[in-house]
Amino acid sequence: MTVLAASDVAVTLGGRRVLDGVSLGLRPGALVGLLGPNAAGKSTLMRALAGLTPLSAGAVLLDGKPLAQWAHAARARRIAYLEQGARCAWPIAAARLVALGRLPHLGPWQRPAADDARAITAALADCDAAHLAERPASELSGGEEARVLLARALAGEPAVILADEPVARLDPAHQLQVMETLQRRAGAGAAVLAVLHDLTLAAQFCARLVVLDRGRIVADGAPRTVLTETLLREVYGVRAAIGERDGAFYVVPLARGA
Repeated sequence: MTVLAASDVAVTLGGRRVLDGVSLGLRPGALVGLLGPNAAGKSTLMRALAGLTPLSAGAVLLDGKPLAQWAHAARARRIAYLEQGARCAWPIAAARLVALGRLPHLGPWQRPAADDARAITAALADCDAAHLAERPASELSGGEEARVLLARALAGEPAVILADEPVARLDPAHQLQVMETLQRRAGAGAAVLAVLHDLTLAAQFCARLVVLDRGRIVADGAPRTVLTETLLREVYGVRAAIGERDGAFYVVPLARGA
């Protein structure tokens, strides 16, 4: 069952068509990587799927119903969006920042209950951020802040997770840890879409890859069928080593040009 779908979506920004005829469906249980060169339209597509960017044409459906017909709180319970390069300037404890992810589940003046505390604790642990719980968010390093903000998105236990470059500010160990976390969330039934630039991580962790180029989807499928020499040359302008080691598929860019 498709939980979130874009149908012939087009977005025009500043007089330029950024997305053109994009159709994409996300199903529960799958971690999908959204790839493409800079300015391909990836972040715009993520914002369109989250209902944050006006569409010039087409529609985005959540559980078969247009996003615009969903009440804000109900939509927020279903979709979590992690913005690219998100920052927090508030000097509040990291745990309180993560707790904001539970707000869509609370009524006016309702205090968090045991289920909320459990979800917050689990999200901090999943993002290797439990030890940061009492630290002021404004004093965290870039990588620590990125993990705490991801924990905020996960704390809401959404059906759909839209993560725009969730590993961009992380060291290699935490990149792997975050990808494992997103993979687990997908395995538990969430539909997960993550913008990635690291082709090796995409090949290793994603069940499906979607490639955008100049506002259009040019490839959609399993990593082994998408990440070909031809696509890497035509879309990214690189040559790469492609193969398998210890049962894992890998792609390592080697040089620019054909």
